[in-house]
Amino acid sequence: MRPFLNGLYKLSGVLAAFCILSITALIFAQVCLNLVDKLASLTTGQAIGLTIPSYSDFTGFLLAASTFLGLAYALRAGGHIRVTLVTGLLGPAPKRWVEVVVLAVALAMVGYASYYMALLILESHEFGDKTSGMVSLPLWLVQLPVAVGLGVLTVALLDDLILVLRGRQPSFDGKGENLLSE
Repeated sequence: MRPFLNGLYKLSGVLAAFCILSITALIFAQVCLNLVDKLASLTTGQAIGLTIPSYSDFTGFLLAASTFLGLAYALRAGGHIRVTLVTGLLGPAPKRWVEVVVLAVALAMVGYASYYMALLILESHEFGDKTSGMVSLPLWLVQLPVAVGLGVLTVALLDDLILVLRGRQPSFDGKGENLLSE
């Protein structure tokens, strides 16, 4: 089961990285088109008007996708910012129970968000909602990566909660089974 879960977290991280690269490519392409347009304006006196339709919308969608798809990978790799001021002062047993409570609360919150994001996708699909902008996409398609990212984060939090309940170190503390220690 561990190889499957680590593969899931890594796949989610790779998809997030792909979204970031796509944002970079879109913005670079638009900057190049702006440069060509500016050069045409300087040489001919009239701009061509080159643009990628809805590129700012697409970069926003990709940013949301990369953010949520990267959450589980970042958690398992120990990349999330944690405040250890309190837990650093605790002994091993109290620290373990604080981690259990924190993971359980985080799991409940992210599970709740995952559930309602899935309902939102179903509603968007049912009503045929579309994005606004020059290029209109089905809204459920844009919302899907957010729901997938939340779902994978829910699995990662449950994974860490089970580790802590079994007396092992959580992945996010840098001493446990995180993705970078393989």
